[in-house]
Amino acid sequence: MKESATVVGVVAPTHAPEWSGWLAEIGFLPGERVQLLGRAMPGGDPLVVRVGDSTFALRVAEAACVQVRRRAATGALS
Repeated sequence: MKESATVVGVVAPTHAPEWSGWLAEIGFLPGERVQLLGRAMPGGDPLVVRVGDSTFALRVAEAACVQVRRRAATGALS
């Protein structure tokens, strides 16, 4: 399951505004290529995500902040 996309923005939830800065610090910046490499079982949380040359485990709630553009659509990473 390797889905590729490009980051178009990061929108943090109101209860955790610091997430946008934290996600930017680890590389989730507009224009960066990202890949969803996998999901933990059972339940699918966390996600295994690659941005640039780094691989991270993100909770679904964190990944949902990353706005991406796939081939023909725009949506959240999760």
